[in-house]
Amino acid sequence: MLAVMRNRLDPYLRLARLDRPIGTFLLLWPTMAALWLASGSAGPDPYIFLVFFLGVWLTRANGCIINDYADRNLDRHVARTRSRPLATGELKSRDALLLFVVLGLICFSLVLTLNTTTVYMSFVGMALTIFYPFSKRFFPGPQMVLGVVWSWSIPMAFTAQTGEVSTITWLMFVAHWCWTVAYDTMYGMVDREDDLKVGIRSTAIWFGRWDRHWIAGLQVMTLGLLIAIGWLQQLGVAYYLALVVMATLFVHQQRMIANRDRDNCFKAFLNNQWAGLALFAGVVLGSGAF
Repeated sequence: MLAVMRNRLDPYLRLARLDRPIGTFLLLWPTMAALWLASGSAGPDPYIFLVFFLGVWLTRANGCIINDYADRNLDRHVARTRSRPLATGELKSRDALLLFVVLGLICFSLVLTLNTTTVYMSFVGMALTIFYPFSKRFFPGPQMVLGVVWSWSIPMAFTAQTGEVSTITWLMFVAHWCWTVAYDTMYGMVDREDDLKVGIRSTAIWFGRWDRHWIAGLQVMTLGLLIAIGWLQQLGVAYYLALVVMATLFVHQQRMIANRDRDNCFKAFLNNQWAGLALFAGVVLGSGAF
């Protein structure tokens, strides 16, 4: 009985990428860092922290679902994605849309327990989530759209915790945007040849032979903005040590993508989860929470 249920649930779990939580961690650590920046040394409200923790998992899952729905006729032509449930026919389009609606309603019910400003901002976040996968059809740099989608949790975290946004909010937003475009370009480098064949656009294609230089520039901008945040917030030494760790990881990633080998580019992309963890730890420790 359990085996049958597991087999039935398996394609839904894979559709929502619950079997591959890397994307969730990439979103989780900066979001939690934003909550801590908004709250200072006292730390965020435990309930708000829980809502955003659950919201990250649900939002990322929904983003994957709508992405696969949009690419359902293209994924079978890309080596990395041809085994996805919609591409193989394990699930139908209506199954994906139903799960998208159910998870969206659960996520929205959580947001409704927060303040009005955050509720309004969640509508923008949902619209961006739906728009992103379709931007790959006409915009040469969809990773830049993803950067906005992925970073929208930051102003939401600030409004949930403080009821408003600030200069720090937007500095963190832009820093995270730069970082997201950088690591998702690495991700795009994995699929570049397949994307060229099926007509999917990406910054990995758009940047051409300057891809590594663009990534390096975005990584430097990320670190520069994070340094500015630390100075304005008067964060402690632990925060700057965390940025040193991030910088070291960025250098390591540049080495991995140097030859544009698909496997190494994917490993470089995955490596960013540790950069995110370092940032979160640095914000928490640097704010004097412990």
